[in-house]
Amino acid sequence: MKVAAILAALLALSGVALSGVARAQSQPQPQAQQKPAAKPTAAPGRPSGKGGFPAPTFKITIATEGAYPPFNYLDRKGLPAGFEMELAQEACQRIKAECEFAAYKWDDLIPGLLDKKFDVIMSSLEVTAERRKRLSLTRRYYLSPGAFIAAKGAPFDGPPSLLRNKRIGVQRDSTHADWADKSFRRSAQIKRYNTVADALQALNKDEVDAVFGDKTQLWLWSQKPEGKCCELVGQDIKDNQTLGLGVSAGVRREDVRLRDALNKAFADMVADGTYKKINEMYFPFPLN
Repeated sequence: MKVAAILAALLALSGVALSGVARAQSQPQPQAQQKPAAKPTAAPGRPSGKGGFPAPTFKITIATEGAYPPFNYLDRKGLPAGFEMELAQEACQRIKAECEFAAYKWDDLIPGLLDKKFDVIMSSLEVTAERRKRLSLTRRYYLSPGAFIAAKGAPFDGPPSLLRNKRIGVQRDSTHADWADKSFRRSAQIKRYNTVADALQALNKDEVDAVFGDKTQLWLWSQKPEGKCCELVGQDIKDNQTLGLGVSAGVRREDVRLRDALNKAFADMVADGTYKKINEMYFPFPLN
């Protein structure tokens, strides 16, 4: 009887233990906490926000003609390139914008901007009173001054007054012709040609003593085989009233914040020397 009582007690105790184990197994177990996912790293060549430009925060499209080298042209892949596109890419990084570039015909640039097909024009857009009525223009980002080009060794490497009583070629109905009229009408023989190329051809044939025109255009010609005869002479000519105020980027009038951001980017590029580095990639003289 004692043995039977002991066995019954042991069985009862084992049942309690087993039921406790079953209850424990039936309770939901806490899940192991997962480690937070690592933040993705920036792709190679993209700004990460650390030690460089911040990651882009908005997107804009910049349009250009792509037909005025070296300021703007289409590269071998058909993409806009050149001096202005270098400035545009730098400005995009500084204003934290993701930028796309597109090429349009010249006559379609201003209408396309107003129709919101793109957001910025950077295509050697000269500042004029008429354009200011239709667009909001940024600060000037380049100015190609007037200049003279003459045969190498010619005694004109000084003030324009040295060209008095000489033959000066200009493009007909141009701002440069206007300046020549204002400055040399009574002291030099001004010869007018339909194009700058015609005036330069006359210089090459010694039909004129010098040509007055856009410094960049004249310098580019001097780098060609037909222009090896000649070189830039004298000082730069800057006359806001006659030769203009320079080139700006165009945005819609309501995009004031975008215009202001671009203004700051262009100013900062000049201040920290970035503009000069880009300038020197294309021209041996400053354009700001």
